Amino acid sequence: MELWYQLVSLLPFDWAVPGTMLFMKNALLAILVISPLFGLLSTMVVESRMSFFSDALGHSAFTGIAIGTLLGLVDPLWCAVLFAVVFALLFTYVRRHTHMASDTVIGVFSSTAVALGIFIATLGGGSFTKYNALLIGDILSVEPGKIALLFAILVVVLGLWVCAFNHLMLASVHPALADSRGIRVFWQEALFCCAIAVVVTVSMTWVGLLVINSLLVLPGAAARNLARNLRQYHALSIAGGLVCGVAGLLTSYYVGSSTGACITLYLALWFAVTFLLRKGRQ
Repeated sequence: MELWYQLVSLLPFDWAVPGTMLFMKNALLAILVISPLFGLLSTMVVESRMSFFSDALGHSAFTGIAIGTLLGLVDPLWCAVLFAVVFALLFTYVRRHTHMASDTVIGVFSSTAVALGIFIATLGGGSFTKYNALLIGDILSVEPGKIALLFAILVVVLGLWVCAFNHLMLASVHPALADSRGIRVFWQEALFCCAIAVVVTVSMTWVGLLVINSLLVLPGAAARNLARNLRQYHALSIAGGLVCGVAGLLTSYYVGSSTGACITLYLALWFAVTFLLRKGRQ
């Protein structure tokens, strides 16, 4: 981290002065790691028409946090990760073994997860207010150890994209064709859903459950407006996420607002710009 702090000290900001505001420097590094993660996963979320899946995962992660807290765990995050992965696997299984639309299955799982979470959180007259911080998030509270975890997840997701992207894309766009070519569609979808589950769960305490879904939809949706091929699609999604992430962090620092909300608003503005440029090309 010392090397990172030295590099940040070269920036022309008051919080970049050496030895001061380490929380802001940690937050900037977290944004630089989180944004490519969401940018990559966003392309698959958009193509798979699963834009509300991350929202449902957020609900399941909240339930995992509530269970971990009830069990008295020091860090309930790991319970939330486990619960979200199980949730993702169950969702994939039900989705593959029913004729219901994805949004219907997502609605069933999402409503069940949030109801279970609220039930556990308020069990015995408990107060829900202690979980309010999860709704908004606080990127300034991110710790170096969690940044290292996010970086490890980024490396794993990049490896997944390099080794299995073609299979993942075919399985999401045309499952029947993927089956005919010998691709194990269920396990491809399960792997993809688990990747989203881990990223959403680990990031939710910093981004906030209320807006985390937008970070998995807007980068890919904006990139799709301009991209002419898959390479451009991924590049624009990652670049848009990075620029909006850094801009949102800086804006939230100087105006004193939620970082997650600021990032979302910049992403929405980026989507509007790309939409107008797309209309202009037609």
